[in-house]
Amino acid sequence: MKQSYTTPDVSVDIVLLTLDEGLLKVALHQRDRAPAKHSLALPGGYVHVGEDASLEATAKRVLLEKTGFAPRYLEQLRTFGGPARDPRGWSVAVSHVALIPHAELSAAGAGVFQFYDVDDLPELAFDHAEQVEEAVQRVRNKASYSTLPCWLLPESFTLTQLQTIYEQIFGEAVSRGTFRSRLGIKVAELQPGDAADEADILIATDEFQGGNQRPARLFKVNRLSLFKRAFW
Repeated sequence: MKQSYTTPDVSVDIVLLTLDEGLLKVALHQRDRAPAKHSLALPGGYVHVGEDASLEATAKRVLLEKTGFAPRYLEQLRTFGGPARDPRGWSVAVSHVALIPHAELSAAGAGVFQFYDVDDLPELAFDHAEQVEEAVQRVRNKASYSTLPCWLLPESFTLTQLQTIYEQIFGEAVSRGTFRSRLGIKVAELQPGDAADEADILIATDEFQGGNQRPARLFKVNRLSLFKRAFW
């Protein structure tokens, strides 16, 4: 006789990270139902077997339902599971991390999300504090050698804005020369379509951002990739 087994509930949780007031912050909402009613938690939801083609599709659907938008950058983090993480029983949550500019996230999640410093979290429901900790570690590690922080910026940005994002993630201010040296960014004059870095990732546009001094050229990132000699 074939033995039957009880299958665990499967859901996704999404760690939405953004930069606000110079700090890396996570978007949390207050649960409106048991268990952990009124507790702060990450957005998440169950896999819809007949609807979702993949776990990423589940994560995107959940965010679309809760906020009406889909992030430009979404990455699967890891799987959390066990009998103790949820009082309803043995469960599996596939955690994802998304990077979103604060203006976009605060507008989409108006009335839904509250933003908290990732290094000073309040008490969270379930194992969500552990998920945030792992997401932050992943982002800081990958940011040290890749274009990952660009997804915290609008689609077009200046090199000064890019430097500020890196400094806020790592909590370290550096000179413009040091920053550009670390990412292999060229200092020569660029034309639209030229790459600003040795790995051909940061592409110059024909747009500029005005200011008190010389207007700053706007750039776009053409892909998530590795800088050739980046380090932090």
